[in-house]
Amino acid sequence: MSTISSTAGTLSSPGIGSGLDVNSIISKMMSVEAQPLYQLQAQQSSIQSTISAYGTVQSTLSSFQTAVQALTAPSLWSGTTATSADSTTIGAATDSTAVPGNYAITVSHLATNQSTVSGTYSSSSDLVGSGTLHIDTGSWNSDQSAFTATSGSSGFDISISSTDTLADVASKINGAGAGVTASVVTDSTGARLVLSSGQTGASNGFRVTATDDDGNNTDGSGLSSLAFDPAGGTTTSTQTQAGTDATATINGLPITSASNTLTNVVQGLTLNLSKETTSPIQVSVAADTKSITTAINNFVTAYNSMSTLLTADLKYDSGTQTSGPLQGDSTAVSLQQQLRSIIGSPSTASSVFSTLSQIGIQVQTNGTLSVNSTTLSQAMTNLPELKKAFAATSTDGSSGIGFAQQLLSYTNNALGADGLLTTRVAGLNTSLQNNEDDQANMQTMLSATQARLTAQYNALDTQMASITTLSTYVSQQIAQWNKTSS
Repeated sequence: MSTISSTAGTLSSPGIGSGLDVNSIISKMMSVEAQPLYQLQAQQSSIQSTISAYGTVQSTLSSFQTAVQALTAPSLWSGTTATSADSTTIGAATDSTAVPGNYAITVSHLATNQSTVSGTYSSSSDLVGSGTLHIDTGSWNSDQSAFTATSGSSGFDISISSTDTLADVASKINGAGAGVTASVVTDSTGARLVLSSGQTGASNGFRVTATDDDGNNTDGSGLSSLAFDPAGGTTTSTQTQAGTDATATINGLPITSASNTLTNVVQGLTLNLSKETTSPIQVSVAADTKSITTAINNFVTAYNSMSTLLTADLKYDSGTQTSGPLQGDSTAVSLQQQLRSIIGSPSTASSVFSTLSQIGIQVQTNGTLSVNSTTLSQAMTNLPELKKAFAATSTDGSSGIGFAQQLLSYTNNALGADGLLTTRVAGLNTSLQNNEDDQANMQTMLSATQARLTAQYNALDTQMASITTLSTYVSQQIAQWNKTSS
């Protein structure tokens, strides 16, 4: 806020010649001259308060816009959820392509990964020989008399040196990216190398052959002791678990899968098999009414924040004789009226729900909304019409457009580059700048006025001092003449 300068032309000893309280006189005169400046300063404070209030309005309306937009999103109305009667046995989840339905699922066998174990060593630091281990992925036939390698794969060679320990071999296998994981298991009997296929399923098994530097690749001595190739005559390592597919039925239809996660069997439905079953487990897919209910409640909460804010900003309290920061502001009044009009007016977007109250959203006496959960739950039983009531679009006029679509269009316009609020705030900022310019001009004028008054009183003081000096001299001369004459 600007202040009146009091430095221009200040008397060094004001009133010394005249005896007048010159500083006080000039100060009071300047106080009168500065009344227009004080008015500008009061206007500046008012404009700044209004701009601040509109900043809060814009932020709150933007939050409301987000809540409204959620009700127009197609994904909200097409969303589904899956429920399993026994989620510890069969877990279920859906994506946006799932459709409501019920499924009876039995699990005869879970998918497993192949696992082998070597012979026993005294510890993981034992040396195992040298040469090359070769790992192929693929599938074994039922009696392991034949192995079919994965098409297009040439397998992986892992070079083992004479200084590599059992633990080193495990580390090299894990670092080779061969589709097999290795670990050393140690118990009271010693240490063994355990190999497991990285994925479940009959087609994700593996074969390990050795090119042993001791010259014999199948004798189970040296590096060949880690090989597993029953079809080739190497059985020093033994299989503890075969790689198998999951087998199940869905509504009586047989299903096999290399994985225990079924993703392409039922459209949009993912099933996670965890246990075998003795009887069918029911899995249901239904519309995601919980998310819709949450979105509607978020909409009501956001509207109430907007409504409460505008009511407070536009209020005049006769008891305290105080006004809200936007009291009487036509733009804020228009915003409040338009929002209330859309909320309270009927729509033909739905043939069932023409008003929000029929959905369970009721207008309170203070202008806010409340949700009747019973009525809303009933409305949820007719999701196609409920969706229309909120999200329908139409070229036939606003009456055929859903409530959320109407509100989204209005808030987009209000907050847009040329919108109601944006234009109003831009105008306020222009007024604030003009006010500041006027204050600067007024301060310049007041400084000039103060300098002029100071100069005038300086001159008066000088003149009064001369008159006083002359008067003293004359008085002295008269007194001297009187003394001489007597």
